[in-house]
Amino acid sequence: MKQILIVEDDSFLNEMLTFNLAADGYGITPALNAGEAAAALRRRKFDLVLLDVNLPDGNGFELCKLIKPERPDTLVIFLTANDQENDQIRGYEAGAVDYITKPFLLGALQRKIKAMFSILEQHKPAGDLYNDGRLFLDFSAQDASLNGSPLSLSPMEYKMLHLFCKNPRQVLTRRQLLEKLWDIEEKYVDEHTLTTTVSRIRSKIEADGGTPYIKTIYGMGYQWTGGEVK
Repeated sequence: MKQILIVEDDSFLNEMLTFNLAADGYGITPALNAGEAAAALRRRKFDLVLLDVNLPDGNGFELCKLIKPERPDTLVIFLTANDQENDQIRGYEAGAVDYITKPFLLGALQRKIKAMFSILEQHKPAGDLYNDGRLFLDFSAQDASLNGSPLSLSPMEYKMLHLFCKNPRQVLTRRQLLEKLWDIEEKYVDEHTLTTTVSRIRSKIEADGGTPYIKTIYGMGYQWTGGEVK
């Protein structure tokens, strides 16, 4: 499920965008000011930020400059009453992909968002995705869902799941997993952490009582037994 952050201090417009984009199937987080937006950005990754330029406690251009270095793949669309060319240029220089002046047609914005996401999906490497119609894992964007509901996974959990998905039906020994699950700072992953991580993953991706994805091969390790990728 694509996640959208709406940063708009006009509460009526914010609510209208939230309602209609949620109806389109997106996960929506509304924010009425820069402070709320910054807090939301610290909590999770967003695929798109709809960002008002003039906020009561800050400037949308400056907020965009904070978003892009940390989340370069996050799309930013400015929504603003300012239609001067220099403001539009400033928006693009800050890293936005579009600059929409108010008032605007909601339906046109919805179609634009859908088209943007469609183009991105077409150019995304297939090898970084797992989707069996029930469990969806996007390893490049670190996005996951189970039966359409978002899943919260840690970087270590994504790394382990990526190993399993790249080696379907193959028994991965505990030694193999331990050797490959060093973190980016080369901190060793011990036996207890491995067991705990597998258990935590199972509790998330098998939460709906469906077919188990990870099988324990006693005395050896684990095997990915998930469904066929669609």
